[in-house]
Amino acid sequence: MVGQDLVGQRIKATRRQRGFSQAQLAHPELSDSYVSLIESGKRTPTPAVLELLAEKLDCSLTYLINGVTAEQMEEIEHALSYARLALNNGEVVEARTRYAELLGDSGLAGLSQQRQDAEYGLALATEACGDLDGAIALLNGLRRNSVAGMAPERHVSVAVALSRCYRERGDLTQAVQVAEDILGGAVRPVWSEGLIELGTALLAAYAERGDLLRAHQFGIELLAAAELVNTPRAMVLALWAEAIVAVETGRFDNAVAMADRALAIYSEYGQPRGVAKLRLDYAQIQLIARPSEAALCRDMMTRVETELRESSAVAADKIRCVHHLTRAELMLDHPEQAREHIQSVLTMVEDMSKELQTEAHLLAGEAMAKLDRSEEASRELTAVADLLEQAPPTRQAAHWWLSAAQVLERIDEPARSVDAYQRALACVGL
Repeated sequence: MVGQDLVGQRIKATRRQRGFSQAQLAHPELSDSYVSLIESGKRTPTPAVLELLAEKLDCSLTYLINGVTAEQMEEIEHALSYARLALNNGEVVEARTRYAELLGDSGLAGLSQQRQDAEYGLALATEACGDLDGAIALLNGLRRNSVAGMAPERHVSVAVALSRCYRERGDLTQAVQVAEDILGGAVRPVWSEGLIELGTALLAAYAERGDLLRAHQFGIELLAAAELVNTPRAMVLALWAEAIVAVETGRFDNAVAMADRALAIYSEYGQPRGVAKLRLDYAQIQLIARPSEAALCRDMMTRVETELRESSAVAADKIRCVHHLTRAELMLDHPEQAREHIQSVLTMVEDMSKELQTEAHLLAGEAMAKLDRSEEASRELTAVADLLEQAPPTRQAAHWWLSAAQVLERIDEPARSVDAYQRALACVGL
């Protein structure tokens, strides 16, 4: 049943509840035949006529349009705000529950925008909970069912999230395709903040699949586009994306310079949690680009750990911070401190993404190997291998297999080490 049919049905039902005939409802401003056409769905009333009918029927305009009372609409908006706040505060399980409850309420049936908001929020919360397959299904459903009534900004936001989820799952072909469907035409759309963000998702997918020349070229274009958009957020997004590509291509000084600029801009306008997350990523770049400054990076990440805790960051961000702290302590040859850090999150990662689980067990294995606790190191590397057996053959998987091989070599397990080296090569097509 189309929207005008539903409006007509609600007018007819309310009129009968009030005991009015069509002529009584129409008089004196309208004709009874016009009211009849509205009720049968053959005419679409103007906003002024709808307002007049709502007044005559002593009901809210919201009810005639959407099928919910003003009080119900207020409750729905309040529930959406609560779910959104929970997601922003890192309470991702609570947010997922709240959004699911909203979508299970029949009151959203006639509220296309609110339902779309709830579906998008549920997809983001599902992704944040580590359920990438669930998030992808929700985002594809949102695109399929709402494309006609979806605002351009939301369409781009959904594409950003979908490309990111595909990349995190290892499906790089789909990650690229989703973004190129919008950005890859013969005529580029007019750049906006949203399209810059989509561009960073595309650039990340290029880099992840090893298409570094294309990533570098597109990064230059993206940075130029961000300068045209000329907003702080656009500049931070483009600078950070180019910093990541610079790391991947070994241009470490450029990477640090780009990251410095991005952090300086974002520190002036960003929310505390966002600034803390960016500092965390900045420290990671510093660890790769300037390993001799591992102590400074460790101290920075210790401060970031406090900032994330105080800003109600999501669990995944806190775990990533511990991973980087562990890595810094290993680089400083402090295996006992590294072991203490990683042990604090090993039980937490089981409900997180496979990526976080793999990294945690690998770091634990490295720490145990350095402490000459070979049996424990071997168990952690078995967990790593089990996880990588399920992972797609990406460059990241190759890096993990290579690191695992080196640890296995250290604890004198040559057969498993050779197998891990071979799997690393297979992941990059060798």
